[in-house]
Amino acid sequence: KEKNSLRLDSLRAIKSAILIEKTKSGSKDQIEESVVLKILQKMVKQRNDSAKIYLEQNRKELADVEVSQANIISEFLPTPLSESELSEIIDKVIEEVGAESMKDMGKVISKVNERVSGQAEGRVIAEIVKKKLIG
Repeated sequence: KEKNSLRLDSLRAIKSAILIEKTKSGSKDQIEESVVLKILQKMVKQRNDSAKIYLEQNRKELADVEVSQANIISEFLPTPLSESELSEIIDKVIEEVGAESMKDMGKVISKVNERVSGQAEGRVIAEIVKKKLIG
């Protein structure tokens, strides 16, 4: 109703991505919240990556659109955890799993992802887990 075309385009993109996921073969009638969060995270990451490329090509007007859309889509994601909060969760998971070496990294990351669902990027989780398991 506000005639905000940027917001409208962003919301349409979200709806489209969710509908595509919903119509995939083998998917149920309802989509789990964790799947929707992953879709939204992926959309934000894609837009941020596109903006970075546009800036490298000196196309600031296109980069601004991508960043704005990423910010709009981010509104629908849970508040990100701080690095210290994430580190505490990772410490607890390492203790629970009994992880001692890099061989256990996969187990730790999957458990952490279950707990933080959408509140931290996978790349950041992996970096912190790696630091903690190495030394």
